[in-house]
Amino acid sequence: MPNFLELGVRKEVNHTLKSLGFVTPTPIQERTIPSILEGKDVIAKAQTGTGKTLAFVLPILEKIDPQNPDIQALILTPTRELAQQISKEIQIMLENLEGIRVLAVYGGQDVQRQMKKLKGATQIVVATPGRLLDHIDRQSLDLSTVQMLVIDEADEMLLMGFLPQVDEIIYETLSTRQTMLFSATMPDEIRSLTKKYMVEPEFIEVKAKKVTVEEVKQVVIETTDRRKQETLIHLIQEHRPFLAIIFCRTKVRAKNLHEALIAGGFESDELHGDLSQSKRERALKRFRDAKTQFLVATDVAARGLDVEGVTHVYNYDIPHDVDSYLHRIGRTGRAGGDGVAITLVAPKDIEFLRIIEKGIQQTFEIQVITGVSIPDREDYERVSHKRNDRSTTSRKSNHRSKSNPDRTRGRKRTR
Repeated sequence: MPNFLELGVRKEVNHTLKSLGFVTPTPIQERTIPSILEGKDVIAKAQTGTGKTLAFVLPILEKIDPQNPDIQALILTPTRELAQQISKEIQIMLENLEGIRVLAVYGGQDVQRQMKKLKGATQIVVATPGRLLDHIDRQSLDLSTVQMLVIDEADEMLLMGFLPQVDEIIYETLSTRQTMLFSATMPDEIRSLTKKYMVEPEFIEVKAKKVTVEEVKQVVIETTDRRKQETLIHLIQEHRPFLAIIFCRTKVRAKNLHEALIAGGFESDELHGDLSQSKRERALKRFRDAKTQFLVATDVAARGLDVEGVTHVYNYDIPHDVDSYLHRIGRTGRAGGDGVAITLVAPKDIEFLRIIEKGIQQTFEIQVITGVSIPDREDYERVSHKRNDRSTTSRKSNHRSKSNPDRTRGRKRTR
């Protein structure tokens, strides 16, 4: 199996990959990276947990021109959480590169602030369809400079009713762009989209290596944000793990929890994007050598982390998507060993717990540690009573006038 350098990834990026624990490309990365570097349109059918994000991020970074301030790559995602996740992964990969800027564009942020950032040099935009169309309407960005277009989680776009908006966005790009589509399934509507906008695409299908639920015991504990730290310490004192990874949502939360564990006398290290590369490498080495028992990490910093002997994974903060959940619990129960994954859930986390259950087709039994995870006196509606199914509402987009006929925009190109 080739390494990242042999696939065409430059040594600076490969150095960053190695510092994060990425040594061997996943099958989707091995098959997709060379095709994208060759300029081919690509349709990749891949489940969550296959490493597909880096499959398109790495070749995009190889093809970006840092001297050109225009938007050269556009990555469309169905949710703001995924947009945030991808942009953070790109930021990590840019550690040893200069002159490349990435901007996440999604709803819930201040539009004026985004517009101000878009006025500067921005080569990569990661966006959700609705907010991107808002910027197009405001003329705060120009997609005619886009050379590489990625449509990620295309089947989720379909389920959420975003395909008409995706169609509008593609129209704003020139037909000379390179198009990459990633999807776990291939409904007829997605196939129609590929036929309409892609030229002789290479079809790549990779089945996910099952992060086997059978090998990992999964436990969900009901708690509150105030009691998370106390609950975690109670659990690790009870479980006495050999090695454990504790996942936090943000760098600040990871840093604060690490400091609390150190203050409590635990052998802990931290792993997140605020650390220098040398500090991350030292933290990983200490953990691999079992000189520290606990590694408090964020998702992006721990991508690809493969350490033997991890007996427990603690989701201090619940992940917001199935991919991240599978990635996290996959750090334990490796090489035929047993593993335990514990997720702490506050009432506000129920929506994300539902997403995970749907993705892995499993319903969790929510446990309570009375007097620890919730107070004895607390008498509120149990989380398990709130698990009502939600219907997905589709968003309809208004048809946009297709002016400027002098440009060949958004249509299938010929080679």
